[in-house]
Amino acid sequence: MDSKVSYPPVEAPGAVAPAVELHGVTRVYGARGAAVRALDGVDISFPVGSWTAVMGPSGSGKSTLLHCAAGLERVTAGRVRVAGRDITDASDAELTRLRRTVMGFVFQSFNLIGSLTAEQNVAMPLRLAGRRPPRQVVRDVLAAVDLADRARHRPAELSGGQQQRVAIARAMVTRPAVLFADEPTGALDTRSARTVLSMLRAMVDTSGQTIVMVTHDPAAAASADRVVFLGDGRLVDRLDRPSTRQVADRLARWEE
Repeated sequence: MDSKVSYPPVEAPGAVAPAVELHGVTRVYGARGAAVRALDGVDISFPVGSWTAVMGPSGSGKSTLLHCAAGLERVTAGRVRVAGRDITDASDAELTRLRRTVMGFVFQSFNLIGSLTAEQNVAMPLRLAGRRPPRQVVRDVLAAVDLADRARHRPAELSGGQQQRVAIARAMVTRPAVLFADEPTGALDTRSARTVLSMLRAMVDTSGQTIVMVTHDPAAAASADRVVFLGDGRLVDRLDRPSTRQVADRLARWEE
């Protein structure tokens, strides 16, 4: 893939305010004796135009942090702001609107609709938002992920790496301020994973995209600007621009 491809600039909230902010965020599941504190007073911000990888042992709270930051789960305590908006007490309707406009999502499972072509899948967020998707916009986004010649192919006719790139194009077609990614390379082979990571890197570097990514893969994390580590629902460490070896060594320390 051509890493020099230009991505359209995202609609960020400004150069000063962080793209995402969590203040004293706690998330508890269950009640009384069965209560589990998945997040415990987390304070963190994600700067505009940055890529942050979130890592930690199983059960450390990394997916919960992502879900709370994106409004997919309600926090038990604390405040969450995304693109300058406090979403902590937002209604379900408001959260749905923000997810269709301000936020983009990419998951390990591609979640493409099998009966639709690549371009129809990419256009779906615009249709759900009540907007008529301009064909040229959809095709431009597919071209940005190097799939212009696969626009009319259905998911079953695409490789795993190509399906994930369609999923990323679908997430980016609304020009979201923040892209939330949960194990985006987890189902890919090494070559496809490298392609996807290079594409995400280009989005940050050329269009100022903000990415918050949960991953267990040190190589994927090393592509980010910084890596934060969670343990027992708390932030326990951070690395800036680390190597794969540094990430692996630090992760091993917190998994001991």
